[in-house]
Amino acid sequence: MKENSREKEILELIAVRVPPGDNWELAAAVGSKLIEGLVPTLTAYMRATEFKGAYRLEPLKGELYAIKTQTVTWTPPEPEKFDLYGEF
Repeated sequence: MKENSREKEILELIAVRVPPGDNWELAAAVGSKLIEGLVPTLTAYMRATEFKGAYRLEPLKGELYAIKTQTVTWTPPEPEKFDLYGEF
């Protein structure tokens, strides 16, 4: 990674839990059938999007996220120069 760039995490909501039990609905496929179980939900998402990366589960919210990264670069500001100190 370069000195003036860094990785930024982006959380994309991919599924929400539908109570009762361990039933999930993919966020992108509104009106789709419920998927029973977390592993089959991840499998369905991976097959649909071919995403191979990290995931985050928020169990208290009942949400499942895909963690995507984006490289952010910036140009550091030039240091100020002052005539008073003879820098010019």
